[in-house]
Amino acid sequence: MAPLLATAIPLGIYNFTEGMTNVESAVAGDEYNLRAILLADGTGAIVALGCPFPPAVYIGHPGWKAAGGRTMYSLASGVVIALMCFLGLFSLLGALLPLPAIVPILLYIGLLIGAQAFQEVPRAHAVAVVIAIIPNIAAWASGLIDNALAAAGTTAAQVGEEALAGAGLVYHGLKLLGGDAILAGLVLGAVIAFIIDKRFYAASLYCFAGAVLGFIGLIHAEQVGWNVGGQIALGYALAGVLLVLFGLAERYRRGVDQTMSEQRSPAPAPAVPDAATA
Repeated sequence: MAPLLATAIPLGIYNFTEGMTNVESAVAGDEYNLRAILLADGTGAIVALGCPFPPAVYIGHPGWKAAGGRTMYSLASGVVIALMCFLGLFSLLGALLPLPAIVPILLYIGLLIGAQAFQEVPRAHAVAVVIAIIPNIAAWASGLIDNALAAAGTTAAQVGEEALAGAGLVYHGLKLLGGDAILAGLVLGAVIAFIIDKRFYAASLYCFAGAVLGFIGLIHAEQVGWNVGGQIALGYALAGVLLVLFGLAERYRRGVDQTMSEQRSPAPAPAVPDAATA
């Protein structure tokens, strides 16, 4: 099983984070137990070991709810999909429905999810949302380049990095930035959100976590292994050290401000005894 772990481990992490984010996005007046949902999802995946249709936390809950979907809609969807699988109707459906007829549904859900990402977070964290999206854009762009080169019967390695760079394509940088984009976006978004809140120690912890993940290739890499992303890990570690220094400076500044505030505050007036006491 060792050769399969290089794919299974990142996929398991991706499924976990995807399920977590889908539960977080399902806020349309509803509250769900994250632990119970992830346990049900994981248990279903273990029970259905080898099944090409594993369970998954439904994406785009607010959009489907706004369109009128309820519990029976999800149940009916499962029943219909199962019948189509048993009867082999997917090929017929693919022949009857062109791809452009399906894309608007995905676009609708994507627009709602993108808007929700900015509406549900604190206004100051909008920058963190944008930063978290950038690795996914890089993965999408590098995928387009790979598909275009494959259509031309070649690869990026055959064309050469210098030729791609001469055409204005930072291919290697896109590959690194977009490697395991979901997890990389979570790390970068968390770092920026904590920096915005001036919680530099928390931001440094996420940088050190990013260094560990980058070192073994779980982010910003095309494969998992020992010292796969040494330079990536070094960059995250240096950023973590810098944020620790910022945290120390922020603590010192707060201490100075508190001391100056105490010095400026007037001393309490001496108590004057009242007539009865006198």
